[in-house]
Parts: sequence; C-alpha cells; structure tokens
Amino acid sequence: MTRFVLVLGLWALTTAPLWAEADVARAEPEPGWESLFDGASMASWRNYGKQDIDEDWIIEDGAMVMLGGGGDLITRDSYRDFELQLEWWVEAGGNSGIFFLADESKLPIYVHAPEIQILDNERHRDRHKPNRRSGSLYDMIAAPAAAQKPAEAWNTVRIRYREQHLEAWQNGVKTVDVRVGSPRWQHLVGNSKFAEWKGFGDNREGHIGLQDHGDRVAFRNLRIRRL
Repeated sequence: MTRFVLVLGLWALTTAPLWAEADVARAEPEPGWESLFDGASMASWRNYGKQDIDEDWIIEDGAMVMLGGGGDLITRDSYRDFELQLEWWVEAGGNSGIFFLADESKLPIYVHAPEIQILDNERHRDRHKPNRRSGSLYDMIAAPAAAQKPAEAWNTVRIRYREQHLEAWQNGVKTVDVRVGSPRWQHLVGNSKFAEWKGFGDNREGHIGLQDHGDRVAFRNLRIRRL
C-alpha cells in the first residue's frame, strides 16, 4: 500500500503545472473592468480567423494554457481606447506575446498588430536583442532589465492605449511610452523589421491577441476596461 501511495504522489508531481496552486491569485472584477478570463471560461476568446478555440488551449489551475500549436487567440470584442491587465508565465526557452489593435485580414496577426513581448530572456535566441526581451514593444522599444523575471515565474503586464498614446508596464516598471503615429513612432518602425510592412500599427481599434509561438505559455487574471 505504501508503494502505491508513493507512485500516485509521484504521478501528481509530474502532471501538475509548474506553478503552485497557492500562487494562483484570482482577481475579483471591479467596477468599470471587464473580465477576459475568470479562471473557468475562455468564452471571451477565439482562435484568430475562427469562431472556436483549438484543443491545445486549455484551462489548468485557474490559468489559460497554450500547450504548443494551438494557434493565436484573439478577443471576441475589439477595443479602441483601453487599459489591459494580465499575468503571464512561459516555459524555459519559451516565446510568446500580447498583441493589440489586431485585425483579421488574410495576413498573420503580427503583420498589423504591435506586440508586447513575452520571452525567456536567458535562453531564447531573441535575448541577444534588448528590444525583443520580455516587456518590450517588440523590435522597437527595449524594456529595462528591472522589469524582467526569469522563465517560469509569473509576470504582471499593464497596457494602456488612449488617443494613440501607448504605455506599458511589466512587474510595476514602465517599459513603453510612445504616441503611435508620431515622428518617434515612425522612426522606431523604420528601424525595425516592420519598416516595409504596410499597415503596421495603423489600426485605431482592434482585438487583443495572445500569441502561439510553439511554446508552453499561460495567462491568468486577464481584464480590460474601455477608456
């Protein structure tokens, strides 16, 4: 009997998520805020270009988890001026991202939608470019090191977009402050991989997106308010 109990205990350890249940703090809705994920339902989301969600996106211990290969998710609603808050977790060596102002053209989501990066800054190959590390406005503005945690730790992100003024914070540290469409924005785009991507960042309204980059990533406490 002792051996049987031990085997069950080992099975539980190997199948449980890498974050402890005690670490899962579920935020309660507040006036003016809309929950995008309450720990139990992904009804606010669908796959990019589809009306349902791939089976590789699951709910596990109060988090939305992408196992790898589930495709990008977008919100069912679109947003103009908004403030978004969430927490993310990524596996060792992992890569993902948070898109905003996304449309559903026939092109991939990232062609038009800016992205706040999610990354293992110690192992992923993108670590060599500061503006591709976690919390950065991908390939444009580098997040300070003080905003970054190692892989397999929960990170908080806040994105605020109002009248084309974009601000972002990661783990309480401001990482982005720029006006979309301004001369500085155009300079940043012109020096990025998006320089020849027609329509990049031009949308004034769009969906929030969560990226499938082929790695295990988790999200929790997702909420948004319209400004």
